[in-house]
Amino acid sequence: MRNAEVASLLNELADVMELLGEDRYRVASYRDAAMRIDHLGEAIEDVAREGRLDDIHGVGKSIAAKVSEYLSTGRIAALEERRSRVPAAALTLMKVPGIGPRRALLIARELGVKSIEDLEQALREGKVAQLPRVGTKVAAHILEELSRISSRSQRLPLGVAMSAAQEAVRELERSSAVLEITPAGSIRRMCETIGDKDILVSSTKPEAAIAAFTTMPLVKEVLASGETRASVLSHADLQIDLRVVPPESYGAALQYFTGSKEHNIKLRELAIRRGLKLNEYGVFREETRIAGQTEEDVYAALGLPWLPPEIREDTGEVELALQGQVPPLVGLADMRGDLHAHTNRTDGSSTAEQKARAAETAGYEYLAFTDHSRALGVTGGLTEEEFRKQHEEIRSLQPRFPRVRLLCGVEVDIHVDKRLDCSDDFLAACDVVVASIHSALEQPAEMQTARLIAAMENPNVDIIAHPTGRLLGKRPGYGLDLTALLDAAVRTGTAIEINAQPERLDLNADAVRAAVERGVMLVINTDAHHQSQLPLMRFGVATARRGWAPSDLVLNTRPLGELLRWLARKGQTGRSPA
Repeated sequence: MRNAEVASLLNELADVMELLGEDRYRVASYRDAAMRIDHLGEAIEDVAREGRLDDIHGVGKSIAAKVSEYLSTGRIAALEERRSRVPAAALTLMKVPGIGPRRALLIARELGVKSIEDLEQALREGKVAQLPRVGTKVAAHILEELSRISSRSQRLPLGVAMSAAQEAVRELERSSAVLEITPAGSIRRMCETIGDKDILVSSTKPEAAIAAFTTMPLVKEVLASGETRASVLSHADLQIDLRVVPPESYGAALQYFTGSKEHNIKLRELAIRRGLKLNEYGVFREETRIAGQTEEDVYAALGLPWLPPEIREDTGEVELALQGQVPPLVGLADMRGDLHAHTNRTDGSSTAEQKARAAETAGYEYLAFTDHSRALGVTGGLTEEEFRKQHEEIRSLQPRFPRVRLLCGVEVDIHVDKRLDCSDDFLAACDVVVASIHSALEQPAEMQTARLIAAMENPNVDIIAHPTGRLLGKRPGYGLDLTALLDAAVRTGTAIEINAQPERLDLNADAVRAAVERGVMLVINTDAHHQSQLPLMRFGVATARRGWAPSDLVLNTRPLGELLRWLARKGQTGRSPA
């Protein structure tokens, strides 16, 4: 699949168009098309080959033509022509919060800034503040944002890194030289942000495996190539590294390169105490390899059961395993439904029917439609009357989807004064009520915590969504007293969401671990805005697993009957437990 690659280029085209001051609606259409292609549930090259590009919602003839052009020629003429008209540095500068396209062009052209380092120097020397319509206050804000960007390093959100790694894996699986293949490192541990994009391959023909890797269609540049390892840069400007090992060492190498470093140190110490040596080639007693072909063999040689990659962080997993125990973690197969999804009635881009069909295909027992309430005007939030009409429409769909219970709900905003954006009578009539904060994110921690707790104390609220409001790589979460929030969740019987959107993963794994220790009911939702986003559930499940969450503490692992009884638990008058 080349979806991420094509989406990246369409986003770049939108960036250049924005820099050139082109029509903002056209710019938005390219960004929308990029999002849809990136989340498409099938390979964009297959769609193009079958002449179905126009069938993708939001991809018109002009965009479809550019996608076809790139897939057949490796270039987009319109992008190359526009690139020649703007300073290359402006594309980088405009992504810094506080700059935008006009200031990016101004800074690049007037100050000759060619990199982020040049920008920081110009800011510290006061040159940026002297530019028209900038000033000292704006310059100070830009410098502050630069320090935040620097602290995030070059780590990518899990979803972006996973997409790139899986695209490479699909390409390499076609090679007869590749016997086994797995993404390793922090991708395999499903960390929320990823540094190195590592892929491990077993092969008896390492040269052929390396050749297959360096000639993949996604490769923009070969950075390094040796006998058993190589590094490439993709067209999306992501570095991907490959290591090739013989089959007899594949399990040991997979364990070693999966990490974490702290987990590996703990295993090596255990090996030494048992008179063994552990490295990426195997487990050795003196010079004899006693394990290495599979991870299970490696762990067994150390007297341990196999440990899931998500919990290999040296946070007690080895000690527990030495007692013959492995934490009972929730799995993707346990998930029976999704309780937070949006439609095109607000900021979603698919209909209720399309999402219901996707839920049916996924084998779900239930799906909740929870569009935004009217306070969130930017999303086209609905009034209570509009919700009632929507709920009637959703219920009219039910006979066509007998295997999936369609639940009518709302994502209700929590105002800064702690009021909910909908009346209690309306909320009581909903099947599911999700409450969340989208405004006044700069309020102090005690106020944000009070807002969330006030919502939980409303007997109609079932779920608190994306509790910290963070966007990975873009926006830190607002201040929050997590302990108070979790204690209130237990006291009020409210579920706390693990939002599976890769840029959110909110709660994070550490907060999930704290919730599990307190017995908080969790719920893993995709917050899907398009039916193709329902498979994002795996990222939420991975975050739950990293926090050691068992299935019995995840609400949407419950069968429909149990779920409905749980939703009726607070005594709402408008709900039936069956």
